[in-house]
Amino acid sequence: MKSGLKSVLSLLAGAAAGSIIMKKALSESVQELREHNSKIQALYRAYDQWLCLRQEGKTLNEYFKCNGYQKIAIYGMKELGERLYDELSGTDIEVSYIIDRDADSICADVDVVSPDETLKPVDLIVVTAIYYMDEIEELLWGRANCPVISIEEILNEL
Repeated sequence: MKSGLKSVLSLLAGAAAGSIIMKKALSESVQELREHNSKIQALYRAYDQWLCLRQEGKTLNEYFKCNGYQKIAIYGMKELGERLYDELSGTDIEVSYIIDRDADSICADVDVVSPDETLKPVDLIVVTAIYYMDEIEELLWGRANCPVISIEEILNEL
């Protein structure tokens, strides 16, 4: 009888431990999904605002010209970074280089550097990795010789 009780207690202890482990794993998965959802929502809002501006005949080129920025760097070469680069191609705004954590895997017509490399002088760094703006600002603090601004801020000011 004692061995039966031990088996039941062992089974209950194992179930409790398994339950705790599963709860933690589910909690982490839910947190990852929430973070991913927040990123997608931020991208959606930026794209929507950008499209509205374009429908009004406004371009990002205007923002840079009006604020005296001729030579910029783009931080982040995913969707928004690629669109910004494409929009500025063929304008008088020079994209001097791109900054990206995955610099080695990015092919572009301009230099691509990692954020820990020496940053060449530019008039402005535009951060297109909008969800990580605070982290990127902190990373570039004291290393960038120019303003660091989110593309969201540019879209809001146009």
